[in-house]
Amino acid sequence: MDELETLREAVRFTPHNVPLRRHLADVLLKHGLAAEAEQEYRDALALAPDDPELKLGLARAFFQQGKGSHALVIVEDMAKLSDASGRVHVLHAKLLAAAGDVAQAVRQYRRGVEKDSAAADPEFAARLGIGAEESETVDGKVRAAWGDDEPPAPSEVERPTVRFDGVGGMQEVKEEIRLKIIHPLQHPELYKAYGKAIGGGILMYGPPGCGKTYLARATAGEIKAGFISVGISDVLDMWIGNSERNLHELFEQARRNRPCVLFFDEVDALGASRSDMRQHAGRMLINQFLSEMDGVASSNEGVLILAATNAPWHLDSAFRRPGRFDRILFVPPPDAAARAAILRLHVRGKPVEDLDFDHLAKKTEGFSGADLRAVVDLAVEAKLRQAMKSGVPQPLTTKDLAAGASTQKPTTREWFASARNYALYSNQGGIYDDILTYLKLK
Repeated sequence: MDELETLREAVRFTPHNVPLRRHLADVLLKHGLAAEAEQEYRDALALAPDDPELKLGLARAFFQQGKGSHALVIVEDMAKLSDASGRVHVLHAKLLAAAGDVAQAVRQYRRGVEKDSAAADPEFAARLGIGAEESETVDGKVRAAWGDDEPPAPSEVERPTVRFDGVGGMQEVKEEIRLKIIHPLQHPELYKAYGKAIGGGILMYGPPGCGKTYLARATAGEIKAGFISVGISDVLDMWIGNSERNLHELFEQARRNRPCVLFFDEVDALGASRSDMRQHAGRMLINQFLSEMDGVASSNEGVLILAATNAPWHLDSAFRRPGRFDRILFVPPPDAAARAAILRLHVRGKPVEDLDFDHLAKKTEGFSGADLRAVVDLAVEAKLRQAMKSGVPQPLTTKDLAAGASTQKPTTREWFASARNYALYSNQGGIYDDILTYLKLK
């Protein structure tokens, strides 16, 4: 640090010496003192406002401090000049990659390395998917490891036939979906009169196996809309910017097929709280997600966004802002009437004999829809074992299903053990009051 003190002293004696100020700023940046370097670059630019090295230095200082937009304003103008250095293009590439525009980042990186091979950054190139073994070293060109002009493979647009009458129980949740999604499409003139847009987002949360995914598919079937189911693997990608690109393409596909239900399963894996993240790439994906939901670049009119999560407390709070997931619905385990309805659905088409569904509903308190399906499967397996011995298939009875219920334990208990703590001690704004009501703690 003796070098820094010497340079600072020299600048104090000759404050109008631009090369000396630039050298001090470069050394400060080298030592990670980006904020101090920024000030030195600014002071030097006041003396020599057209110096390209000072402009690049200031952009680098911004970049080191995470001020991407500030740096991009400077670098974009410089990159347009025919005499821009290779380092300008490489820095431009890094800023574009951070903003999610990987295809353009690759092009800028190529241009920078073509102009000045010394500007190459092998580590950054590897993160972009540019392999050293693929470089054409004869003419200095670098080829991306993936085709940046090819869009990702789109998810399939389904046309579900299941309707709400095929979903047992959940009347309150269905009514909310009708109000938010179905009625606007069936009565567009009423909503238009009140200036209410057709579209929006609903977040469903609750224990696993309670029908959130099935309900989302039934929503699309109810309005004869397209349905795109998005899983983690459809979005996340190992290369910088590709995840954001995949997410954008999914929204674009929904916009091309409107009305369309875009359903995100396990949305907390894509939109986890940014305060818990250490990696910049994760934050960029969430920013892209929020931007797409807001319809910044394209209108989301007619795009109906549903999402499901078992852990809403891990979702970034920005998703709960009005205009995004402005309806947050608790999907509890089915009540007695719903359990009876679900059991009726699961035994449909099977040989049965005088089933007492109300009795079975009492025996399955706290069971999820998936648990009830397991009860029926256990009963069927027991009957199959009997049929294999006797050679004669027998119908399912209340006793058979009750035996299955005594074997299968409700899987929702573990979820409620965790949810109870969040509802009691981390319930800002009362968003988990439904959990407390369900557990009779409120």
